[in-house]
Amino acid sequence: MEFGTDKVLVVEADANLREHVANILTEAGYQVSAEFAITLKTVLASLPDVIVLGASPPQLDCCDLLSDVKRSEQARHVRVIMLATGGSAERIRGLDLGADDVLSLPFDDRELLARVRAQLREKRPEDELRESVRNEKKSQREARRVIRALNQGRRTLRFGVALLIVLAALAIAGIGFLSWRSQRQNVRVYSALAKLQTGIASESELLELARRARAQVEQSAADSTEAQRQDLKRQSKELRDKLAGADPTQVAELERQLRTSNARLQRLETESTVAQDVIRSYSASVCLLHVVVGFRDKGSGLVLRYTTLSQAGSPLANANGEAQVQLGGIGPEVRMDAFGTGFLASADGRIVTNHHVVEPWWKNDDIAELLKQAPDIEPKVVEMTAYFPGISHGISVGLQKISSDADLAVVAGNLSGLNLKLLTMDDSPKAAVSGQPVVLIGYPTGVDAILARTSDDAVRSIAANTSGDAKSLMTELAHRNLIRPINTQGHIGDVLADKIVYDAQTTHGGSGGPLFNAEGKVIAVNVAMLRDFGGSNFAIPVRYAKPLLPR
Repeated sequence: MEFGTDKVLVVEADANLREHVANILTEAGYQVSAEFAITLKTVLASLPDVIVLGASPPQLDCCDLLSDVKRSEQARHVRVIMLATGGSAERIRGLDLGADDVLSLPFDDRELLARVRAQLREKRPEDELRESVRNEKKSQREARRVIRALNQGRRTLRFGVALLIVLAALAIAGIGFLSWRSQRQNVRVYSALAKLQTGIASESELLELARRARAQVEQSAADSTEAQRQDLKRQSKELRDKLAGADPTQVAELERQLRTSNARLQRLETESTVAQDVIRSYSASVCLLHVVVGFRDKGSGLVLRYTTLSQAGSPLANANGEAQVQLGGIGPEVRMDAFGTGFLASADGRIVTNHHVVEPWWKNDDIAELLKQAPDIEPKVVEMTAYFPGISHGISVGLQKISSDADLAVVAGNLSGLNLKLLTMDDSPKAAVSGQPVVLIGYPTGVDAILARTSDDAVRSIAANTSGDAKSLMTELAHRNLIRPINTQGHIGDVLADKIVYDAQTTHGGSGGPLFNAEGKVIAVNVAMLRDFGGSNFAIPVRYAKPLLPR
């Protein structure tokens, strides 16, 4: 089906902010309306795709409009992005109240647009599905109306027989059309599943991927601990210079600022030393997990495969840009590559990670929507490999247990003879305290971060020795000992019953990474972030992981 221009409703009491947000969205091509305050009745009258809702942190528990929208059968599909002043606590409260996303003030205009686009991407498949259901219900109502008319009407036998023949012909045609439409829908779904494959096919693509990753690393470097240290050193020097020629009335204030700056610098130096000890001791036991997913028919077990390939062996698309795939055949299997982090937690080779890493389709809205449209297709892990730093080959691992209480899982493989150090987990009350420094080790962005640290010449050499798929790329990276984790430092923002909120930077691929306290013990397992490479992140306390491990 076709959709018109996406509609965005801005609800904000501050006139200047309301006008600013409306201008941003209007210039981006959205159909925008802006109001000081509205009711559910107004929302139902216009049915926008997204509501950008301003909220005051002290009143987050009184957001009547948000509650009304999410309770309404007609409006609950409308996506709500909340604008809130404050930090992680306010964002968490906004999400708990039912907002689909929360953006802190002040915000970057580009980030607002990115958040709106993300909500619209998630909403579009739901709209299509609802429209499909409405059409189906309408067809059913029409069919019942025809049947009632036939039962109530008094027609001659000849007319009745003729009508039955006509209806039978229409039914046959309808069944044929539905079968054709269902088959066409399946082809579209299969093609969409094929687009999830993330294999890297050429030297030029690898080079471009490495360059983009380097740019991202350079952009985030300004927020790094080292950058903060240099800023503090520069600030201390400037204060000392000012003190040398300061007016006597200014000396006391300048000395206070200098003491504060030096104290912060000393704290960073101390935390940096702790982080270096943790990284040096435990990085080798943190692995990059590569999970390969295939798709199969539940009844027959037939595998989803490509049907048409180029001379170079890469899949060909039809005129509509859809990959040509089918169940069964002899073509290459349609596969999806996913990456995550894990860490060694027991002497028998058990590795702790996230549930959504070992089953990448779990709570993945994009994949779930596709599978909902093709209920006979199921995803299945084809293979899972762990790559440890300093080990020149991947190690095959298999699923052992999945937690029923948290987004955690355990996999295991033969790690004998590798001399890897076990990570110690600490779930005592004093192990995680708000404000405490933490170190996160993992593989954020997966292969991208590895390529970002690799020269163009090395990338070209790697491309020449790979067959264009993720598996051969990982094998080559391991052989060259290029697989090494990234570490980031931060502090605990809050310790909740089922999660730890902290600010060490991470992003996708870092899921499953261990979060260390200052004593070098794992206190939690990274699970989610609120913004790419920044903001507040969530980790699951290790007490949820202990039941998954041998006693």
